[in-house]
Amino acid sequence: MNKILTELNDRRAIARLGGGQRRIDAQHAKGKLTARERIELLLDEGSFEEFDMFKTHRCVEFGMDQQHIPGDGVVTGWGTINGRMVYVFSQDFTVFGGSLSETHAQKICKIQEMALQNGAPIIGLNDSGGARIQEGVDSLAGYAEVFQNNIMASGVVPQISVIMGPCAGGAVYSPAITDFIFMVKDSSYMFVTGPDVVKTVTNEVVTAEELGGASTHTKKSSVADGAFENDVEALTEVRRLVDFLPLNNRDKAPRRPFFDDPARVDASLDTLIPDNPNQPYDMKELILKLADEGDFYEIQEDFAKNILTGFVRLEGSTVGVVANQPTVLAGCLDIDSSRKAARFVRFCDAFEIPILTLVDVPGFLPGTSQEYGGVIKHGAKLLFAYGEATVPKVTVITRKAYGGAYDVMASKHLRGDFNYAWPSAEIAVMGAKGATEIIHRADLGDADKIAQHTKDYEDRFATPFVAAERGFIDEVIMPQSTRRRVCRAFASLRNKNLKNLWKKHDNIPL
Repeated sequence: MNKILTELNDRRAIARLGGGQRRIDAQHAKGKLTARERIELLLDEGSFEEFDMFKTHRCVEFGMDQQHIPGDGVVTGWGTINGRMVYVFSQDFTVFGGSLSETHAQKICKIQEMALQNGAPIIGLNDSGGARIQEGVDSLAGYAEVFQNNIMASGVVPQISVIMGPCAGGAVYSPAITDFIFMVKDSSYMFVTGPDVVKTVTNEVVTAEELGGASTHTKKSSVADGAFENDVEALTEVRRLVDFLPLNNRDKAPRRPFFDDPARVDASLDTLIPDNPNQPYDMKELILKLADEGDFYEIQEDFAKNILTGFVRLEGSTVGVVANQPTVLAGCLDIDSSRKAARFVRFCDAFEIPILTLVDVPGFLPGTSQEYGGVIKHGAKLLFAYGEATVPKVTVITRKAYGGAYDVMASKHLRGDFNYAWPSAEIAVMGAKGATEIIHRADLGDADKIAQHTKDYEDRFATPFVAAERGFIDEVIMPQSTRRRVCRAFASLRNKNLKNLWKKHDNIPL
């Protein structure tokens, strides 16, 4: 028996070494952790249970029959994050460059299927050179099977991808299907075709970092939701995100202890809105003052900054926040902000996370580039997302809510549950100046008359009271009491039960 136990320990030691000490040292020299070190940081200490430690590839082509490394380039299993179960796979770049083989894919598929059966999130730590060329179509088939499982898991369990090294070609599509993608600055990149192919086909000269680095995908393409300085920070932030999320679509988001009075009054909010209606203010200040302990986990912070998305807690429970940001493009909606917010709203609705919407929007951004880029369809995505959402929805209009953008931003007409407005709210088809110039076109030559008409329009429509008279605003509230009113609103909606008509699936305007 001792001999067998010794053999087991020896085999485990070999498997844990992956591609060997030399390759581990090379990984560390690049400022990167190994696959197993990443799992140790991500999961609670001592909680990881590994699957398929000894699994190896079956390829015999191109001398591969002489190279069998236990684990075959990916470490898989389950563990806990703050006591809550998650499934994880971590690609090992020290073994065949982390390339995906048939058996590598089978290991990933196994934990994906177990996560679906047991209702737990899937976290993928990606660090791979792509498909294993020696295996040809078997490797491609493996990718497709992983993709299929990603699709089946979408909206059922949260899926988080962390790009911690190269991710190119077909490998990018698994992360692309998942709910959140995080990258590590200067050591990770994603692209469908690399710089060499780009140069050959289009004659463009571009580096891997410029083509698919963390900065590109968080600021320009919106492929990634966040970028962090190093492996340690990225894994710490993933732990923090998981704390906000439910384990699956039949579970509630976790309720954490809180030490912030739900009835807290913040007098500073009474002066948040500037006297000049064209002067910006930082909507993030309002979010932080509403949230428990001022904790806001922002998603896609560096992309489409004219809208803010992320998670807060109210009375210890997770709430998704969508808010216009007046400091960027005056808070206008455009193509990028509509896409960003629509995806976030759909994620929240899929996992029964209530949505708080903070509105200060003067309209959709005008211009040929927006129209040619399809702002109509992209704006419709956000409209569609809010309209189909059945989770509790609370909306607060702080200042401007003009035109179609008023409708789109979780208005009462899109089944908003509680729609509040501050006294500073202006709810109208458009601003007073533009409206006056259309209504009183005949008086355009008389400055005094136009000024009087503008004032009359402002007195009548640049207030929340007309909408309140119609019942489109449930209450005009004092800014300082916003946290108390919002907390009470969500508390009253905890047992909300709203279902859409049966359908195979909707046809959102993609």
